[in-house]
Amino acid sequence: MKMKMNIFSFLFLYSLLFSLLNHHGVSSRNVSDNPSSPPRGWNSYDSFCWTISEQEFLQNADLISQRLLPHGYEYAVVDYLWYRRKVPGASVDSLGFDVIDEWGRMIPDPDRWPSSKDGKGFTEVAKKVHSMGLKFGIHGGPYQESGRQWWAQDIGLKERACAWMPHGFMSVNASLGAGRAFLRSLYTQYAEWGVDFVKHDCVFGDDLDIFEISFVSEVLKELDRPIIYSLSPGTSVTPAMAKNVIGLVNMYRITGDDWDSWGDVTSHFDVTRDFSAANMIGASGLKGKSWPDLDMLPLGWLTDPGSNEGPHRKCNLNFEEQKTQMTLWSIAKSPLMFGGDFPYVTAKHGSNCRKQVLPGDSGLLKDVGKKDAYIFILPSCEHLRAKGWTLETLDQDIAQICWKDSLRNKYQAPFCLYKRRPVLAAEEYEAKFHLLASDTVDFCLDASPKKKLTSKELRRGSFSPCKWDSNQLWKLSRNGTLINSYSGQCAVIDTVEANVVSSGVRAWVATGRQGQIYLALFNLNTERITMSAKISDLANVLPAENLKNFSCKGKEIWTGKYLGETKELISTAVESHGCALFVLYCK
Repeated sequence: MKMKMNIFSFLFLYSLLFSLLNHHGVSSRNVSDNPSSPPRGWNSYDSFCWTISEQEFLQNADLISQRLLPHGYEYAVVDYLWYRRKVPGASVDSLGFDVIDEWGRMIPDPDRWPSSKDGKGFTEVAKKVHSMGLKFGIHGGPYQESGRQWWAQDIGLKERACAWMPHGFMSVNASLGAGRAFLRSLYTQYAEWGVDFVKHDCVFGDDLDIFEISFVSEVLKELDRPIIYSLSPGTSVTPAMAKNVIGLVNMYRITGDDWDSWGDVTSHFDVTRDFSAANMIGASGLKGKSWPDLDMLPLGWLTDPGSNEGPHRKCNLNFEEQKTQMTLWSIAKSPLMFGGDFPYVTAKHGSNCRKQVLPGDSGLLKDVGKKDAYIFILPSCEHLRAKGWTLETLDQDIAQICWKDSLRNKYQAPFCLYKRRPVLAAEEYEAKFHLLASDTVDFCLDASPKKKLTSKELRRGSFSPCKWDSNQLWKLSRNGTLINSYSGQCAVIDTVEANVVSSGVRAWVATGRQGQIYLALFNLNTERITMSAKISDLANVLPAENLKNFSCKGKEIWTGKYLGETKELISTAVESHGCALFVLYCK
């Protein structure tokens, strides 16, 4: 099924976000009580930057409670500068506009957060969020110097200004008794307000301050109220750096800010692979586990980084790119914090949707992308290598024609196309069939000499919409040749090194709690390609699953198409910048 929908539509948004019912094998509301699940929720930054008001925040929280809480999304988090007055001259990196108490602690701007008046802070907001069944989170650091003179200014490390916001944001000197007292007072106050989640900025990555992180973790460990401790951002983070903090926190960013560009999405693949290989996913953390964080999901209706304006534009990622982002975040067990504005989207576009199912519960993840590209040629049937085709029956309805030339590298997956009988086949074509790159898309291999397909890579241009055309009809002979009905020539597949293609091909696997295996195939290239994975490859990556000599069946999640039982190969066409996601049951 070819999925066509407006990127703007809430149909798309909900098909992704509501799908996470099975994101990590958890469907209860008490996700935070399950130590094997990273946090899920909503953060205000991608849609409001720093400008969000109490009314706007509670509107979003209410919709999260109604529509996403049953699927595990339970945190509503207000991001940074909730204490900055929204007046002329105030901006992301301005000074002198912040509301700070006599002890140097930030308190909510009463004009944007009217319930905070009379020293209440976020107490009333937290109560309302809790009454919705949600948990309340805030951006809780770093230390902010407003330009005023107050005694607490001596605890700030001005030489350690925040890399991305140098005016005002700095580390606290946790080696001083005054610095430790300030941090203890700050986080104790958060707990008194009813905060359940704190995002701590400018102490990790390029701004690493292990002393401040360690002390804040110690304070949070002593508090009666459990608080999720999150570090951000993660520019220049490595597994070696993260190993120093994973036992102190619950979430830690491993990338810079992720926005709605394809370059931002692709930059996450290698770093996620490295953290998986280092066994960092779900390691022991503060009062539970810790999770490498791929950042918020900038989907839906957004603002711009550093903006003084609220949500005003749609996400720049196309549908395939958004599928890829959601699939990678899910299979890598990243925390899922949605960033788009809910009230605008629901008011404009409604919420009618179909649920999908995404994977989770990832065990060991591996990158098993292939390194060769297939070349399709049409020589004479007398060609020495023409006899390399065989029929592979997947089930009673699905079969593949696979190239299994004996000269093929034994570690390379065979090349397969799906076989399908043409509709209303004439008698003379009774033994002929169409060849499709995928059993889900009606595009057939076209071998017309008019297109001069004598030697080219199998890509989108080699396929055209299926029709009654002898150029698209093929016959498999008993001697293993694959003959085109129009030209009488036989197909031969060759392979070449293709660094560009291989660098843009990724395959990840994950294990589920009930024995299922998730296989995600990612195409980062600019053209549609066919991707394959062998069951034996899965066995090598997941030796504990004992898959050797097993057969697997299942379905592709995004299309809902079922995969017949196979012992050898899983193959499908993947759109440019898109992905395919299989849930497999093997026995």
